[in-house]
This record gives sequence, structure tokens and C-alpha cells, in this order.
Amino acid sequence: MDDPQYGSSDRSTSTPSSSKAEPKAGPEIRLVAEIPNSTITNYQDTESQNSHDTKSGPDSFFTAVQWTADGSSLVATSSDKSIATFVIPDDLLQTSDPRPLVPQSLTKLPEQPRVVAPAPYFSLAEPATQTFLVACREHPLQLYHAFPTEGYSRPLCGYKLIKQETEAYITPSALVWDHSGTHFVCGSANRLDLFDVSRQGSDGPILTVPTIPSRRHVSKGGGVGMKGTVSSLATAPADANGSSIIAAGTWTRWVGLYDLYRENKTIANWSIAHAANEVSDVAIGGQGIAQTLWSPCGRYLVINERNANGLLLYDIRVTGQLLSILKGRGAGTQQRLHCDVFPSAEGGFEVWSGTQDGTVVVWDGVGLHSEYGMEPSWHWKAHQSPIGSTVVHSSGSVAATCSGGWEHPKTFESEDADEKHDVPRSQCSVLDESTLKIWSMTSPTQTEENTNST
Repeated sequence: MDDPQYGSSDRSTSTPSSSKAEPKAGPEIRLVAEIPNSTITNYQDTESQNSHDTKSGPDSFFTAVQWTADGSSLVATSSDKSIATFVIPDDLLQTSDPRPLVPQSLTKLPEQPRVVAPAPYFSLAEPATQTFLVACREHPLQLYHAFPTEGYSRPLCGYKLIKQETEAYITPSALVWDHSGTHFVCGSANRLDLFDVSRQGSDGPILTVPTIPSRRHVSKGGGVGMKGTVSSLATAPADANGSSIIAAGTWTRWVGLYDLYRENKTIANWSIAHAANEVSDVAIGGQGIAQTLWSPCGRYLVINERNANGLLLYDIRVTGQLLSILKGRGAGTQQRLHCDVFPSAEGGFEVWSGTQDGTVVVWDGVGLHSEYGMEPSWHWKAHQSPIGSTVVHSSGSVAATCSGGWEHPKTFESEDADEKHDVPRSQCSVLDESTLKIWSMTSPTQTEENTNST
């Protein structure tokens, strides 16, 4: 796919023929822009800066970054309850040296966001579309403008998610928009909730689907349903009728498929707990699903777990049947390390992932073969700390990464990797390096052609 701003995505790489194949030559990688998280602090008010003035070293780090739907901007979440929006310059690739990134806006939130979801209709040319959903503890789901006109950003509207019996807020753990942008789905403990964007205020969800049949006795269900907090949601590419399947993953290592517009129950569900152990020499670990990703064709589902040194690949045409294990990702951490997918030049698709040590690894030709132990096709060293997100621009010629993380006490163990409040902040420290970087990618063929032309 081509993009007038960033050029062609023609960056062919060879597909590994087996799990024993040597890594192939990847594209030429060049750093084109960056910003340390410490620079973001300079945009914060003086009061928030002084709250940690007795500590040495950084106070916060980038936790995740996402491209907007039109590819014009990046939305970056930090651990200090803020969301920064960066508009990418048109001449990004025309400078020889990396340029500093500058946020066009900074949104301060009342609580650390659990999930941030930019609108699927986001367009830099239409101010009314420039919004993102935010899910925080003890608050309604709220819609914010990415570029607020006032100094203090206020939510545009809210959507209540409460327990009817007690009116206490339900803690959301996952959000996903439908393709039209008229509805969104929220995941929480043992339930999915479908919201109509136009029904704001006190109406609440238009549909609630328990992910386990019995809400009174969560241990029941006769093998149908999945107990646990819904920690990840992903929408498959839309079919001819505009509808799509939602894949939900839980911290208890279950996957469920749902079509909420057609029926209020699961299409299929299965446990992934023993999947990686089916092949004795490919043990990648795993302690709960942090992310579900659909392949660009909608045929395959990638499962990204916390504390796992690889990714699981399922063909959804055969429910619960493991197709491949993508190994070689060092991620022995409870921190969410978000991955991304992109169509491959030679069939199948690519999977991009950051590692705990700051390396980006890429598997090419995923889905072409059933391989228990597929090694990365190529990689590069991008950071000095865990990479919270690796996201590829729709043009295929640019990618963004962000890094950073908490250093917890050795005895720390949490059921939910995002529950930082379980450990006093004084017992944790922030790793030294936290940076948002943008990279350009040029295929070996393009590099050779450019050299010959000069």
C-alpha cells in the first residue's frame, strides 16, 4: 500500500522456509525522530513536577503508542496519567539527522488510564473526528478531544459502566471500536458491554454479555464460557456486510470469539494454557493474555501474553487449533509489550514485537506454514529498556516504538500487570531510558536503486 506522505511499502524480505532457517536481511532501518519522556514533563504544570522533586532519575515513562486512523498522528500514553498527541511532519523522511518530536497537545487525566482507544474515523482535516476513548478506574468511560482548545482538557462526554446492585463503577480492562465508529465494546471482569456512541450520560451499555454463563457461580458453565477479566479485545477485518468478529482474551488465558450484532453469546472459546507446551522443545511461558491481534486477512489470530518469550498463532477456521509458535521474543516481564501486524510482500503477514531488552523483532511470512518454533526473520536494537509498543504505519515504510518501565521489588507479584497501586510507589523505580522513536524502513532493493541513481 502506498501513502503520499511516507511513500511505498515495497520492502520485500525473504520468507523463512522453516524454523531452522537463518534470519534474512531486513530493510534498512533509520531513526528519523524521537522524544524522551522526560521532555514531556516540561509541558506539565509546575505543581505536578514538584510532586516528585525529592526523587532522583525519571518519574514516568511511555507505556504505549498508537497511530491514528489517518496515519497523521501518534497518541502516546505515559505512566503519569497523561496522553500526548504528536502530529507527524510532512517532511519527516527528508532530513538526514533525527529530529526532535514535539507534542501538539497534552491531556491530563484524573487517574492512570487503563486503556486508550483513538477513534477509527480520526482525521487531521476534520476537528470533530479528533477524539479518543479513555477508560480509568472509578470513572465513566470518557471521550476526549485530542487537541483541546482550553488549557485544561475536559471530557466531551461520558458513558456509565456500573454495577446495577451497588452503582459502583466497574473497572474496564479493554476497549475496542467497531469499524463504523458508531459503537464500541468494553471488557471487564466476566463481561463484555456494547455501547452506542450517540447514547451518552446515564443510559449505559445497550448490551451486556456475560463471558461465563453463570454470573452467580462463576465456577460453573459446563465447559462453555471463560472466567476472568477480559484483558484484550480486537476487531477482525469487516466482512461484506460491514460486521466483524471480536476476539476477547483474558488474564486467565482464555480466548473467546463474539459477534455482538448477531447473537449475545460466544461463537467459540478455548484455553491457551497448554498450547505452548504441546511441543516440548518450544516452551515460551505465558501468564495471561495481554493482546489479541487479527491478521490483515482476518483468518489468523495472534495471541500476545505477558511473561512469554513468544507469540501463539491460531487459524480461526479450526477453533482452538494452534497453528504456529513465533519464538525468539525475550519478554519475561509482567509489563504489556504491544505488537503489530502488517501484510507481507511475499504472502502471509508480518508480526512486529518489542522485547524486554529493547530489541524489535519481526517475523515475516507468518501464516504460510505451520511451524512450532518460527524464528524472527530480522531484528534491530531500538532501545535500552522494554518496548511497550511497536506500531507500523499503514504505508509500511515507517514504524514507531516507545520504551520504559517500572523496576519492581523482586518479591512483587500481581494478578493484573497493570495494577501498580498494589505496590507503594516508593518501592518501585522507573528505568532510566524512556523514549518515543520513529523509524524509516527502506528495502534493500530500494537502497541499491537509490545508490545507483546517484
